[in-house]
Amino acid sequence: MCFYSKLSKKAVELENRFKAKMDQANLFVPSDVINAFSFPATPVITDEDPLKIQLYHWGLIPHWAKDSSIRKHTLNARIETLNEKPAFKAASQHRCLVIADGFYEWQWLDAAGNKKQKFLLGIPDGGLFAFAGIYSQWTDTDSGELLSTYSIVTTEAHGLMAEIHNSKKRMPVILDPALENDWLQGAPLALFEQPSLQLKAEQV
Repeated sequence: MCFYSKLSKKAVELENRFKAKMDQANLFVPSDVINAFSFPATPVITDEDPLKIQLYHWGLIPHWAKDSSIRKHTLNARIETLNEKPAFKAASQHRCLVIADGFYEWQWLDAAGNKKQKFLLGIPDGGLFAFAGIYSQWTDTDSGELLSTYSIVTTEAHGLMAEIHNSKKRMPVILDPALENDWLQGAPLALFEQPSLQLKAEQV
């Protein structure tokens, strides 16, 4: 699962890391806590325009949706059923990189989850990385507004993440930099089910 992320770097740092130009850089505000349930606009790179960093809203709205209420259920998308679930099937052909430099998860300290320990996770050098994402465009029939939205793809938790997310044992697909282009170019999903990037965790 991934519902709270972090992106504290400046726009120029994103541009340098991903070799892409930030669109609407004036609207980008770095944040130590990004709450998915507020459906924020955060930086992504799409397969259609890999040289541009754009702001898309977290919480995918399929093109066929009658309203935007579905997005509270589409913040994450399981990689195992990406091509099967109606909400994600069409969007699974449209891939993106969701840029971050951290995310938060809670470890259950008792069986009921009444006591929890919060962790901040990221890569060892504290640098930028990309979650695997899928995206969609949806037009509000009432206002005519076009919304660009995304989901973060998740997989079974492994290693450190299995110890921390010990309730549902899920984790976001964090792409090795060497596989970022493969994700955008439509490489088989099985290539991304097993995490290969080392993570570090700190209690917060």
